[in-house]
Amino acid sequence: MTPVLLDAKPLDFASLDAIGSGTVPVSISPEGMARVREGRRGLEAAIARGETIYGANTGVGAMKDTDWSESELGQFNLGLVHAHHFGTGAPFPLPTIRKAIAIRINTALTGYSGCSPQLVEAFAALLEKDVVPVVRRTGSIGCADIGLMGQIGSVLTGVGEVYYRGLRRKTSDVFAELGMTPIKLAPRDALASLSVNGVGYAASAVAVRDAARVLRVLMATALMSSATLGAARAPWRSAITVGCNMQSDVGRWLTETSADWHWHDASHVQDPLSLRMLPQIFGVAIAEISRIGAVILKATGRSDDNPVVVDGEVLTSGGSLPLEVAIAMQAGQLVIAHVARNVFNRCVLLANGGRRDLPVNLVPGGAVATGFGPALKLVGDLYMRVMSMTAALSPQSLVVAGGIEDEAAFLPLIVERFERQVEALKRMAALEALFAAQGNDILGDQPEGIASLLQEVTRAHSAFYRSDRPLSSEVEALEEDLAAHSTMSRIVSAAPLPFFDSFFAL
Repeated sequence: MTPVLLDAKPLDFASLDAIGSGTVPVSISPEGMARVREGRRGLEAAIARGETIYGANTGVGAMKDTDWSESELGQFNLGLVHAHHFGTGAPFPLPTIRKAIAIRINTALTGYSGCSPQLVEAFAALLEKDVVPVVRRTGSIGCADIGLMGQIGSVLTGVGEVYYRGLRRKTSDVFAELGMTPIKLAPRDALASLSVNGVGYAASAVAVRDAARVLRVLMATALMSSATLGAARAPWRSAITVGCNMQSDVGRWLTETSADWHWHDASHVQDPLSLRMLPQIFGVAIAEISRIGAVILKATGRSDDNPVVVDGEVLTSGGSLPLEVAIAMQAGQLVIAHVARNVFNRCVLLANGGRRDLPVNLVPGGAVATGFGPALKLVGDLYMRVMSMTAALSPQSLVVAGGIEDEAAFLPLIVERFERQVEALKRMAALEALFAAQGNDILGDQPEGIASLLQEVTRAHSAFYRSDRPLSSEVEALEEDLAAHSTMSRIVSAAPLPFFDSFFAL
């Protein structure tokens, strides 16, 4: 199995996915370790000259003006890491933390950190042995993930909890079992282990890739609904010429993917915008999610340490505020809201009846049933949940550490909200597929192409609705199937969008 090479260059989504799986080894480039050693020499020389270096021989935050003697440094470094093990709440998934560790290693290999080679090796040992720290989610305002990365740093010293071979255990017990020795933190190593945004960047990468996956599903359900509703395809063809950037590509994808389908055109002059503007809505979404992904990947190869060592000089750094990624993720929240509204509108068109003589609530003729009207309320609930998480967090004011730390990006919380939006979209995709499948069966349509695939997946979990029954478990099962790797592979194979699929390793 070919290892993923870490060499301070930005990682890609395929590499991050491989690292997150825990089944692909990681290797560290000799050139990267040479840069680490050079940066360390610069830091140690500065300390030898008697320079005051933040977090190496001084306190941090509100205690930045506290100088530690040489005899106190060992206790300070160990205590600094342990003090920042304050995260609470549900833990991150293991793949996210594996990625966070790899990102910390990769950014350290720039040589700017000034950390010791032993710290890099200690992080690498966690990946090699697949000892994954338990990192609770709540504990970062997004100016370095101190309360999150601190939980990883603490594991390096032999405390805290880890996952090993599927079990959550004390770090000390696992280290003893594997013969791993807790690291003795040298000056600067403590801060270098925790005052970076590895977890925030890893979680962002996971969330935006999940968004890319659900967008691919929703493009397919949108096409399925459009066929059921008898939408005109002329606006999509026109977008190929008049649309900008990705809008043209999506117009072409919609047109070519459905080109050979038998399609009943029920349009009179023109359709509602929720059908006409699919190239604009999905074109912007695809372009923006791709841009956000590129922003995140760049961050995986850039030092966000403080301080940094540049040409042998130790400099206070302003690189620890992950604002570029935070703002990009917030832009993504707005994009997701537009997509969610589009899905909601199509579900309304399907359930309200009228087009192609579809019955209200998709109740078959002669049936005594309430039908899908109540389920439409669920679609509305999900849409409003997405909308409720679009307000920007990063400009909010929060002053801590005696006013020294007065800027924050709130990246982990932004990612958490983004994740919730994506989860809502997954359920909306399942509901749209369910509505469209019901409409197809009522009309006697024989779905073609990717719509046939979705009809098959939908009916595997939810039979034709003839009388009222509970839908909760059916919707959840369909949602899970549509999000599964096997279904995504079928969608990508049946209707590829090459650049997007390749970039996000779908």
